[in-house]
Formats: sequence, C-alpha cells, structure tokens
Amino acid sequence: MTDIGTVIEWRHKLHEIAETAFAEHRTAAFVADVLRSLGLDVATGIGGTGVVGTIDRGSHPIGFRADMDGLPLPERTGLPYSSHTDAMHACGHDGHMAMVLGAAAALVDDPTLDRTVHVVFQPAEEPGKGAAAMIADALLDRFPMDAMFGLHNMPGIPAGHLATRTGPIMAGEDNFTITVTGRGGHASAPHLLVDPILAAAHIVTALQSITSRNIDPAASAVVSCTDISTDGARNAIPTIVRITGDTRSFDPTVSQLIEERIRAIAEHTARAHNASADVVYTREFLPSVNNPAATAAAIHAAAQVGQADADCAPVMASEDFGLYADHVPANFTFIGNGIAGHTGGIPLHSHDYDFNDMVLPVGIRYYRNLATDARRTY
Repeated sequence: MTDIGTVIEWRHKLHEIAETAFAEHRTAAFVADVLRSLGLDVATGIGGTGVVGTIDRGSHPIGFRADMDGLPLPERTGLPYSSHTDAMHACGHDGHMAMVLGAAAALVDDPTLDRTVHVVFQPAEEPGKGAAAMIADALLDRFPMDAMFGLHNMPGIPAGHLATRTGPIMAGEDNFTITVTGRGGHASAPHLLVDPILAAAHIVTALQSITSRNIDPAASAVVSCTDISTDGARNAIPTIVRITGDTRSFDPTVSQLIEERIRAIAEHTARAHNASADVVYTREFLPSVNNPAATAAAIHAAAQVGQADADCAPVMASEDFGLYADHVPANFTFIGNGIAGHTGGIPLHSHDYDFNDMVLPVGIRYYRNLATDARRTY
C-alpha cells in the first residue's frame, strides 16, 4: 500500500520538472514509470505526450483525467522543490497528477474493485489543445469509458472542500482578432489620412455594449479586449491597428451571438470612419457541462469524503475537459486548495502559487469512492 508521504514525494518531483504544453516528456516518463511500478498496463505517446494507465477488472470502465502541463512562468515560491525548468506548475497540475497516481495506487491493491479504471494523463490543457489531441489519437476508442471524471484545485475554497453542479460548471472560451485598416501617414496631417486608431477606439468602446445590450441578463457572458497594437510610430499615424480579445459564455447560442455582434460592430464602425475591419473569431474551449447521472455519482463520492457542495456557482474560467464531456458522460469537480491568507489560498497562475499537499488524501479518497461505487449507470 502506497502511503501519502510517497504521493507527496511524487507531487514534489512533478513540480520540479514542470514542462509546457506538448513538451511534457520528462513528466510523461515519470508518470509512466510510477504507473508501471504499481502494476498497471501503460500506454504512452497518446496525443503527443499523453499517458494512460489501466487497471483491468472487467466491465463498466470509467476514466480519471489529470492534466500534465505547466505554465511558461518563472517560479518565485522559494520552495525546496521549486521548478528547475523555464516553466512552473502555477495551476496545480502537479497536484492533479499526484491525486490520480495516488488513486491508482490505492485501487490496484483494492480487492473490492470490480470495474476497469483508466487513468488519463493529458498534455496541453493550458492552451486547450490536449484533449482534442488525445481524442483525435483514438483515446476513447482504445480506452472506452462509461463516464469520465476530473478534479481541479480552487484557491478561495476551504482546503479539501469538494464542489460541483449539474450542467455548465466552466465557461467556453472564444478568441478574436480585429484588424482595422486605414491610411497612415504624418501625424501633422490627419485630414489627409484615414486614422485606424480612432476607428479602433470606437470599436473597443462599442464592443462593451454586447453584454449590456445584446445578451439576456439571465445569461452569463464576458467580452474583453486584451491587447491593441499598431504599425505606427510616435509621429506617424498607423495604417493597421490590431485588437485582440477573449470572450466567455456557457451557451453555444450566446457564443454565436457574440461573434455576430463583434463582426457587425467592427465592420460598420470601421466603415463609419472610412476604414475597414476584418474579424477572425475562433472557439478555443467548449463549455464544461456536467452530465446529471455522472454528477450524482460525483456528489455521492464527495459526500463520503466529507464536506461537499452539490450546487456550486459556475465559473467563467475555461477547461478543455469540456471536450470529453461532449463525447462521454462526465463530471468536473472543484477541490478547495485553501482560503486567502492561509495555506493554498494564493490565486492560480501566480508566480508564488503552490498546490496544497493537505488536499491530496481527499482527492485520492474521492476517486477511490467513484471507482468502487456499486452504481454503474451514467
């Protein structure tokens, strides 16, 4: 039986070797070695660097998913196990992997386990490309699952508290780039030119009307312009201005409406200033939508561990777990990392963030409960 001290050691090692999307070679090798040492059947190279370990105990297979990639951030924690690479686990994926490894260690020695469990270690969650890569590489055909489950740590929630809900739990993310083209020239003679900065400024202002005037107030949506760049200079009005941005929503019809309004506002506002606008709109993450039956199983498993919230508020952040949920019954649950001012309370994606080792046993017990629950229908 693997003790929690060993799981913590695994977590710290994974933290030290943090790697970015699709470059998780040392991480994948470490995970595969641990799974083999536990006696699981292991497949590697799925979707690039993805790893799947299997405990084959018969029918009704389920999957537990952990993300592997870190962020391209310099670590400033001062921890003895700080990252030795140019990346860091500022989102707690090292903890997610450790919980699933710990669950695999517990389940492989559990004589009551009578179903197959696939532990899925996914690359490239941060850019939203890893789930698609694994699915395109026949993950769900090679490792069929009746249901799939995932956990994400959440600073701001008390350590070890589990929270989930039926329906949308994390938003979809879309990105846009608006290229405004005018006629640049000397800053002293704007009357001879077509100023794309003026047009872009009006576009940025008008985009704020989408959520306030086009989206049903009962729906949730965010439209954010995040960067503006030009080809101009201090004394030269530019010819081109690029506006980039990010939108979030839970409903595909809302996403479609946002795209339509961005295109119309950009094109017509630019034209009103004698400029032109071209819009590129891409959908990066699907919303993560929890299946009712899988969520009922998750709530039951969470309640056996301790404190659990069965109807938490959804969040506007995004996760590519939503793509699995679009293919198989699935549930995504938050596990509290700690409240502000206490261990684990530092926000995600911060240079000084660290996963709270105190929640590892909770996540392991949660996954174990899911695997050994007598219910089989999702």
